[in-house]
Amino acid sequence: QVQLVESGGGLVQPGGSLRLSCVASETIFSTMGWYRQAPGKQRELVASITSGGSANYDDSVKGRFTISRDNPKNTVYLQMNSLKPEDTAVYYCNAKKVVIFTTYNYWGQGTQVTVSS
Repeated sequence: QVQLVESGGGLVQPGGSLRLSCVASETIFSTMGWYRQAPGKQRELVASITSGGSANYDDSVKGRFTISRDNPKNTVYLQMNSLKPEDTAVYYCNAKKVVIFTTYNYWGQGTQVTVSS
């Protein structure tokens, strides 16, 4: 059973920083990433990173968030700086595994990030 365990969410003031971590129970993931879902909105991709380290960001977080990955530790991180109230959401870790041309998606349980003064 694949498990993704997230940590690092919390309450922070606008302009502050948080770092999210996600530890996977397996090592054979291709792309890993972070999604978020705000109340009343659809889940959206925040950032993703391939096993080779190529990163992709949503325009709303470019220049503020940095995704990184430690493959030997099966961990993906999201460093969030200059946080804004509109970044408030539940953040979900995602991992993709490709097996014989089929992509499987795995999700963490979510961690709440609240940006408020």
